[in-house]
Amino acid sequence: MPIVPFKNIEHVIYEHLTEKKLIAIEKAESKKIAEFEKRNKSKKQKPGDKVSGYWFVLDEEYNSLKIDFNEVVRVEIRELELFPLK
Repeated sequence: MPIVPFKNIEHVIYEHLTEKKLIAIEKAESKKIAEFEKRNKSKKQKPGDKVSGYWFVLDEEYNSLKIDFNEVVRVEIRELELFPLK
């Protein structure tokens, strides 16, 4: 039986402020968000830079959230806030 290699990609969870939904952003894309925040932290009008991510959806069977990898969405960085995991 052949072993199928796969890539284990980490995601960071953000909240989309206008949609009021959680979104999973790949760690590499998350670094772009950190750089964006560093460059534009004192600006009132932030540029409309975008990153790719995946929405969280409700899994009815397990009554929990899961990442929907079927659809990639592009969102503006200024509409994202890091979701606190405690």
